[in-house]
Amino acid sequence: MTVGDLGEFGVVNRITGRLPQGAAVMLGPGDDAAMVGVPDGRVVVSTDLLLEGRHFRRDWSSGYDVGRKAAAQNLADVAAMGAVPTAIVVGLGIPADLPLEWLDALTDGFGDECATVGASVAGGDVTRCDLVVLGVTALGDLAGRDPVTRSGARPGQVVAVSGRLGYAAAGWALLEAGAPQDSPALQEAVAGHRRPCPPYAMGPQAAELGASAMLDVSDGLLQDLGHIAAASGVRVEVDPQAFTVGEPVAAAAKELGTDPLEWVLTGGEDHALAAVFPANVRLPATWQVVGRVVEGDGVLVYGREIGQPGWDHFR
Repeated sequence: MTVGDLGEFGVVNRITGRLPQGAAVMLGPGDDAAMVGVPDGRVVVSTDLLLEGRHFRRDWSSGYDVGRKAAAQNLADVAAMGAVPTAIVVGLGIPADLPLEWLDALTDGFGDECATVGASVAGGDVTRCDLVVLGVTALGDLAGRDPVTRSGARPGQVVAVSGRLGYAAAGWALLEAGAPQDSPALQEAVAGHRRPCPPYAMGPQAAELGASAMLDVSDGLLQDLGHIAAASGVRVEVDPQAFTVGEPVAAAAKELGTDPLEWVLTGGEDHALAAVFPANVRLPATWQVVGRVVEGDGVLVYGREIGQPGWDHFR
């Protein structure tokens, strides 16, 4: 059976029937709009698009993978502001011949990823489309904290990262090359492309520790640090020897004969967090110092200025 057999209202009812609601959602799907509680009085909002063939391939990723990934990249943006995610709303374009099993798996992926942070799917919209297109908007609560923006970095501070780097790029490279996935490490790298694992709790933690700037690593660490440098009017110097290369990334690099550090520094879609802290802050083991902030502009690695490495939708 396909979504076309159900019709629009049947599809909507099938989706909403699979979505449990959390405490933040005061009125969920079924009306013209949802109602979400705002304990702090302010709402952090982020939105992203995912297009089939551009951000995922159905022959590479299951519906469940795509649902987890679509929710994760938006929830990570909220965490990168120092907020706790509370809900998402989803705009969904799907072909009429899409199997219902794929739609059900997609819906379950949304719900399960939101459940990792106690958030809910509050509502959305569905329409017919030639490809699978997802527009996800995430909401978050600052719990009385100030938001952590990209513009607060100052000379003398340190740059630290939390979460995995290079996994998504390594997994994509393995799939693109048609390389075998005959070891647990290679399988984990591919899983990193299909389903990122953002360190959500580290966003509010960084805010509590006094982070002055932060973002999630969606387009590549060096390119994203460039956004902090530009917004703050500073230079970021990165020490490549400070990074720990995960075993799956190293295994993929060995399989394909490439430098794993390139994926760590320039690969996107891991949705790790990069933050800037005062030098005197004692960071927990969940954060790894990888650089420093100095006067100037741009990003330096090995003492060389980096142009614009990483992902750009229009390059």
